[in-house]
Amino acid sequence: MALDGIYLYSLVHDFKKSILNCKIDKINQPEKDEIILTLRKGRENIKLLISASSKFPRIHLTNISKPNPLQAPMFTMVMRKYLIGGKITNITQLNGDRVIQLHIESTDELGFDSKYVLIVEIMGRHSNITLVRERDNKIMECIKHISSDINTYRILYPGINYVYPPSSKKLNPFDFSKDEFNKYLDSTEININEYLFTNIFTGIGKSLSKNLYINCLQDNNTINKDFIFNFFKKFIKNLEQNFSYKIYKENEVFKDFHCIELNAFNNIYSSINFNDPNTLLDEFFTIKDKQDRLLSRSTDLQKLISNNIDRCNNKDKKLNNILEECREKYKYKIYGDLLTSYIYMIKKGQKEITLLNFYNEKEEEYITIKLDENKTPSENIQSFYKKYNKLKKSAESALEQLERNKSELEYLNSVLTNILNCESYIEIDDIKKELIETNYLKFKGNSKKNKKDKSSKPIHIISSDGIDIYIGKNNIQNDYLTLKFANKNHLWLHTKNIPGSHVILCSDNPSDTSIEEAAILASYYSKAKNSTKVPVDYTLVKNIKKPNGAKPGMVIYHTNYSIYTEPSEYSNFKFENNKIIKS
Repeated sequence: MALDGIYLYSLVHDFKKSILNCKIDKINQPEKDEIILTLRKGRENIKLLISASSKFPRIHLTNISKPNPLQAPMFTMVMRKYLIGGKITNITQLNGDRVIQLHIESTDELGFDSKYVLIVEIMGRHSNITLVRERDNKIMECIKHISSDINTYRILYPGINYVYPPSSKKLNPFDFSKDEFNKYLDSTEININEYLFTNIFTGIGKSLSKNLYINCLQDNNTINKDFIFNFFKKFIKNLEQNFSYKIYKENEVFKDFHCIELNAFNNIYSSINFNDPNTLLDEFFTIKDKQDRLLSRSTDLQKLISNNIDRCNNKDKKLNNILEECREKYKYKIYGDLLTSYIYMIKKGQKEITLLNFYNEKEEEYITIKLDENKTPSENIQSFYKKYNKLKKSAESALEQLERNKSELEYLNSVLTNILNCESYIEIDDIKKELIETNYLKFKGNSKKNKKDKSSKPIHIISSDGIDIYIGKNNIQNDYLTLKFANKNHLWLHTKNIPGSHVILCSDNPSDTSIEEAAILASYYSKAKNSTKVPVDYTLVKNIKKPNGAKPGMVIYHTNYSIYTEPSEYSNFKFENNKIIKS
């Protein structure tokens, strides 16, 4: 991703217009590595998001609201103590690199003015947010504590002096002379390739370096020191006039972005234009960061469900192997019947006997039956009947277990689909509660339910014809919608033999358009959301039955119609107050 020093320069340039001299009104920490400062500018509230995520570190203004933890973390408490009511007096960037400093003036509990620097390091897995007291350079608190075991160069925790990240040997792109430039090139082996500018200057990402290199070749086929120096100086001089905020995408998937137009991408990707760097970052990272955090939060659940699915699949194989072995059970019954009929011909001590098989009516057939020479004829007969009865009971038990195993597998696949479709932490917590109720997870914590515990609600969408459509996010909601909420004459929809959500179309006489839209929603909120021509069954709610002892969300039905849908058509829906408007 291209959140490099040049993009941060454009961001600082924008911050100085938008949040300089703003007062800090609120400080929240919705994630363990992310804070949101609510700034006051006149009568307007502005949210500044700062993230030290190892995967998506960033700083930008945002319009997104996130739920906060019930108990504020220590970092938040310290930040509130020293910065609430403070004013942002300056915003600087360290040597054109990925370190931003927010200079803040506030009043302490004794009424004295204090100055602090909130240092934001945007450096991948080394990213951090640190509050430093300016007068003595002492760390008040940092969002990630770094001990000497982790980093021998510098330690980050409260009470010690702050040490900046090790300075780069590369040149500051905004402050370098020709002598410094020539000296650096003479002392360092630099290859003339697309990473030329990344290797010389701090804060130049690979995408931008490649773009500058291509522009160099267009201006001059021979690239030498003087040409590179003059070319880059001109680029920096005209930088603020050339800001062009674009996200580059391929098939609706965001690939890259920058504050400079990347000519190298114009023929590869389509682009979306933005007026400022903050709106771009909010758009680019919101979905990616949310998906990454939800995936991280649900990893343990996915592993639990996947392990149980593997267990069920292995059990299925073993049970089918037992059934395969039990197919020969009738052979032993025939042996017992034949020996009973011809018992007068059997002598004790015989190892085998050949008898006419009177069960074969088509042709005359003789069967050779092996006998235990140490058993009497009667004991040999009983041993074959016992073997037959044992295999018969094994087959019956295996069939029962297969049926239960099939039901459990359907349930587990539905839970896994619900986990992958989660869009918030509350939805993940709801699935955890469901797994506790079904004994896949052990309950931990206080047995008394917390009054602040929240549960998500089913998705509510209104069809283009004005009919209410409800979609379950998990199996508990599926049961509620189908068995309690819906009217018996409402329409029930579900993907055919594919795990997915229960969808209720609240109408006794829905139009074909509403049925089609509800079917598209059913296919989209299913395991087949990335497939084509997905079959969706629909029937009246009164035709749905829940078997005794069935797990949540598991129902049966017999009378139904089917419709084939394209889940991708969901992207053509536009919503206004939850109502579908087809584009």
